Amino acid sequence: MAALLCSAAALSAADGKEVFRHDTFGDERFWTDTLRMHEVIPKAVDPTTALSVGLKVDADALPPGILKTADLKSPATTVALLKLNAVVGLKGTVVTKDGKDTLEKVGITCALCHSTVDDSVMPGIGKRLDGWPNRTLNPGAIIALSPALDDAKKKVYQSWGPGKYDPRFNQDGKNGPVVIPPAYGLANSKHATYTGDGDISYWNNYVSVTQMGGQGAFKEPRLGIDVPSPGPDMVKSKLPALKDYQHSIAAPKPPAGSFDAASAKRGSVVFTGAARCGSCHRGVALTDDKMHDPQETGMDAAYAMRSASKKYRTTPLRGLWQHPPYFHDGSAASLDAVVDHYVKALKLSLSAEQRKDLVEYLKSI
Repeated sequence: MAALLCSAAALSAADGKEVFRHDTFGDERFWTDTLRMHEVIPKAVDPTTALSVGLKVDADALPPGILKTADLKSPATTVALLKLNAVVGLKGTVVTKDGKDTLEKVGITCALCHSTVDDSVMPGIGKRLDGWPNRTLNPGAIIALSPALDDAKKKVYQSWGPGKYDPRFNQDGKNGPVVIPPAYGLANSKHATYTGDGDISYWNNYVSVTQMGGQGAFKEPRLGIDVPSPGPDMVKSKLPALKDYQHSIAAPKPPAGSFDAASAKRGSVVFTGAARCGSCHRGVALTDDKMHDPQETGMDAAYAMRSASKKYRTTPLRGLWQHPPYFHDGSAASLDAVVDHYVKALKLSLSAEQRKDLVEYLKSI
């Protein structure tokens, strides 16, 4: 209750880290009361299944040696991991009755989609990497486990696949998932997400209320969205601290030896010159304040037309090496494909050597 009553001024970036990792904003009312996921997990979600749909385990939350004896084929182990607060982005209320752990409530946090782990223990288990997009997460498959959904909705959710999510489907009924974006390197970016409808706090508010099911209010007249808070607002006061923490997360540097330094140096000249990338991708974050009509850059307009802006932002480019596929819809599987797209869309005259150098530069930033 004390945390709920905190004013925005009392919250720091350190508090924002706690919000990002562990705060559900009261969304248990959706994931538990509506979707009944607290019933599904103890019956059908063992750790092996959880890892297969991209859920991650925070190794720092595990007692030493526990994985040597844990039954990774038992849903009871998943409940035990939730009790330890070890499942990244998933928070459970576990009560022990007559010596048996019972999952009474479950909710999600920002970290579910926007954190991963370094796989230092085994694939899916390791130290947290906040801000990294969880591109192996299959949120649609997880949601489709709910017994509260009809077959038509389950079919939509099951169609998304790993690393994709549609944050507008439950608002407009249209199905068009986008790639889960990074939440790092945004300190110098005015527009927080693909369509730049608002800043990072706008998007955090939108997601926490309309997607996570948190207890808060969100209003967007441009899209006819007006969601009142069903009780005391558990979102609004936390938005400044959450923003401060997200803005503190730097984009990861490329691994040593992952690009050709000499080629990348030549590519930086191509980037600002012949390729004309620097006209929009500039400054510390290699972005700007512009919004673009889809046809300007040869993008599929469908997702933009569902947004409030009807446009796409200039995407920040830091940490590109870390998160393929590229573009909002994942239509470019590699940085080579990104360059090929813009050569065609912008009618650029680049030699094969210039293209190669440009790709090496993109790997380096």
